[in-house]
Amino acid sequence: MEALQSEICATAARLVVEEGLEYGPAKRRAVKQLGLNARTALPDNDSLEEAVREYIEIFCGDTQPAELAALRKLALTWMERLAEFRPYLAGAVWHGTATRLSDIYLQLFCDDPKSAEIALIEHNVDYTPRTVTGFTGEDLEALSLSSMSPELGEPIGVHLLVYDHDDLRGALKPDAKGRTPRGNLAAVRALLQEPGHG
Repeated sequence: MEALQSEICATAARLVVEEGLEYGPAKRRAVKQLGLNARTALPDNDSLEEAVREYIEIFCGDTQPAELAALRKLALTWMERLAEFRPYLAGAVWHGTATRLSDIYLQLFCDDPKSAEIALIEHNVDYTPRTVTGFTGEDLEALSLSSMSPELGEPIGVHLLVYDHDDLRGALKPDAKGRTPRGNLAAVRALLQEPGHG
């Protein structure tokens, strides 16, 4: 059972890194690729994140740090543009497991949920609205756009998840490993100051 879980993790980690899949779809595709029953128990996200870190270290150690820095710089640009909506960076770009195939996930905590969308319209930003599941389990509006990364020379998906200002209270609780699940402008600036980020 243990060996099976690690095999699913290793296959899913490769899909996350090489194809930019999110964790859920990567785990399901891994089960399919390994020819397992669709109801096979899936490894948890912490195990998969560990496998992703290992995969990056082995196969992308020379390229990933620069790609991560480029994504964090692009995230910071959007956070500065959207500063009035209390932006927080989440996901792989925040946790340090992102590569050039990863999208950027910014969580906005707005007094008025429509205000972020209005700001994008006023700045002629082309975006696609859709509904996703938020970290509290409820349906949430996401505004998805494409933004060019100068360092990577290619467009990156940026997803703005629009939360109510009141959700911010629960948003900063540490996860099971005691890490902060998301970071604000100051935290992202601090990450970019760390050695290894250039």
